[in-house]
Amino acid sequence: MPRPAAAPQPTARALLLHSWPGRVFLVAAVLKFVFAIWRLAGDLPAAARVVSGAATIALAVALVIFVWRLFVQAKRRLLWRVRRKLIISYIFIGVIPSLLILVFFLFTGSLVFMNVSAYLFRDGYEKVIEDARLAAQAAATEIARAPGRANETIERVHRIRSETYPDVSVAYLAPSGAAALAGKWKALPVPESVPPWLAARDNFQGSIGVPVKDSPGEEDLIVRCLVKVGPGGSGGAVVVDIPLDAQVLHQVYLATGVRLQNVYGAMDDETVATRGSQGTRSAAFFENSLASVDVTDWKSGVVHHDMLVLGYRLRELYAHLSSASGIVVRQGVTLSQALMLFLILLGVLFLVIEAAALTMGLALARSITSSVHELFTGTERVRQGDFTHRINIDSRDQLGELAESFNQMTGSIENLLQTAAEKKRLEEELRIARQIQMSLLPRGPLEFPGLAITALCVPAREVGGDYYDFFPLGPHRLGVLIADVSGKGTSAALYMAELKGLVLSLSQIYQSPRQLLIEVNRIISDNLDTRSFITMTYAVIDLEAFTLTFARAGHTPLVFLKDGDGRGAQSLAPNGLVVGLRIPGAQDKFTELLEEHRIELARGDVIAMYTDGITEAMNLRSDLFGDARLNRLIAEHGHLDAADLRERILREIESFVGHADQHDDMTMILMKVEAAAAARERVAV
Repeated sequence: MPRPAAAPQPTARALLLHSWPGRVFLVAAVLKFVFAIWRLAGDLPAAARVVSGAATIALAVALVIFVWRLFVQAKRRLLWRVRRKLIISYIFIGVIPSLLILVFFLFTGSLVFMNVSAYLFRDGYEKVIEDARLAAQAAATEIARAPGRANETIERVHRIRSETYPDVSVAYLAPSGAAALAGKWKALPVPESVPPWLAARDNFQGSIGVPVKDSPGEEDLIVRCLVKVGPGGSGGAVVVDIPLDAQVLHQVYLATGVRLQNVYGAMDDETVATRGSQGTRSAAFFENSLASVDVTDWKSGVVHHDMLVLGYRLRELYAHLSSASGIVVRQGVTLSQALMLFLILLGVLFLVIEAAALTMGLALARSITSSVHELFTGTERVRQGDFTHRINIDSRDQLGELAESFNQMTGSIENLLQTAAEKKRLEEELRIARQIQMSLLPRGPLEFPGLAITALCVPAREVGGDYYDFFPLGPHRLGVLIADVSGKGTSAALYMAELKGLVLSLSQIYQSPRQLLIEVNRIISDNLDTRSFITMTYAVIDLEAFTLTFARAGHTPLVFLKDGDGRGAQSLAPNGLVVGLRIPGAQDKFTELLEEHRIELARGDVIAMYTDGITEAMNLRSDLFGDARLNRLIAEHGHLDAADLRERILREIESFVGHADQHDDMTMILMKVEAAAAARERVAV
């Protein structure tokens, strides 16, 4: 039999140009490119940002669908051959984990450098604050000793500190309100007095933020230190300001290897990270980091956090850190440089080993796929019906054993075909047995004056164990039997056939359901095996006396709905033991426990007899349909005729079960009294 031709697969060009995901992808990509060019020229208007966001979503969706289709196509084309599968498996097992490990260490190292850069900058920044504090402390101490030489002291402190910080500003705030100044004071105006929130403090050291014009959210930092003169500031206060200008930041960079790029005030971290990455000139993703600094409002004393966007070079930062060790291994080579060289050699060795492993894997894949090709050729010959073909593989490995097993399999194909034919024959026999079993059940609608009767039986397998039947006992009396033989299959069907003949003969002899069940148990218990039993209910309906008399041998309850009775449907379950138990004393116990129950009938009364397959029908969550749900259905829809009530119950069971498998036979008999009241009136007259 020739192999059917595979459906032609669309090319990548066809997927891109002639399918809706490809077209959406192209349109969204063009829009994003246009908006990117537009963003370089200036900010996007609100409408353009909305369109850009929609294009981003469309691009992502189309890209996912397009990539998935390409993946399916590539899988069908590239992975059909086992050799390609093995090669790709080697790549995923060896190469990709190595790359992931490499990326992990690169990311971890970059994360460490980011944190180190933030720490180093904070350390350098704290040094600037400490220098300002020392300058203010020195001036305050000198002025406290010689108040009359305050101007000279301020000038001297300014001259000393301006060598390191050219834009430093120093002021002495005298108690009289006069001020001695030194420096330009161009970043912030000279404080007029000590703010009230510093009344209880002897000094202050920290940062003051100054908003940057034409740059919302950005600030310039000023390091300010205030030291009071004399006890409680009775002699005034000294204020030192050091602006973080380009020269100061350059000094911090020389000391730490980290540059301050931007300072943002009250902005969220995501906005800071976004604007910081836009403002940096570095193209490397991991050469930026964030830090925070406490900024104080000079008038109110309220402290808030400013976010600092820092930039650094990995090489410069590593050189700065490695210079701290100062250990020289050889002339001109430090210990850190030697360790870095050793790390590079390890990386090269790692790449060589990976290349060698990949080469060996490819060679191994070739040797394996050659044997697989022989196996494929053999299966093709067998598929075409050539069972004489044998595979020749000389290898002494698992593939050789597989070839030998294949040769043995082709030799036993005929036996498998015979087994399949035998199975088909057995299935046909079961189908015939099912037809015979169904023929034992009553056929067609049963017409009994004054009583509407409908029934159903749905076996769970080809041959089931549920059974029901009707036995006319006279013009106004009808015997009704429903039974459930334990188990399924042919044995249950045979017991069912035996039960039918037995009850058919005994129903003409015994008018009492209790006596009939006692005799059935006595006869049939000798014929059942020890693992089988039968549950059954036998009822006699007398439309002349308007009564229902029944006995129950371990079967499900009989449901009775009295027309016009507000109590609803009742489950009647008189005592009774199952039929056919082969244990000592079982027959005596059966007779002792079996009860007979009689109820009065009237027009509109509904009688339901069923097997446990109805109430124990399960859905996918293993919930049972239950007796309560069945009783409620009969009570709610008892006004319908018997056939409509049966269909209503069946629909409810199917809706409850859903797609779950049927695990037990389902049998039900529904009877509705139609003329009992009228007959009773005639008898009374």
